[in-house]
Amino acid sequence: MDSNKPADSLIEYPCDFPIKIMGPTHEAFAQTMVEVIVLHDPEFHAGKMEMRPSSKGAYIGLTVTVRATSREQLDNLYRALSAHPMVKVVL
Repeated sequence: MDSNKPADSLIEYPCDFPIKIMGPTHEAFAQTMVEVIVLHDPEFHAGKMEMRPSSKGAYIGLTVTVRATSREQLDNLYRALSAHPMVKVVL
């Protein structure tokens, strides 16, 4: 069964797909997240990332835009990010 058929997904692949990642403020957070993302999207670079600190500065939010090629790729990326000890939330 082809998991990329329109009946199985509302997303048409390939596409640019935004992901929000939140975690405690740490000097290596953004670079660490880039390293995780590149494992799943080798063409990703830090220029495709926006950083936003929380109002009190305790957390940082990243919005990254990956090149999604399949549901499997996105699922694997979400699992890798969610499992990372520095990450609190992935949306």
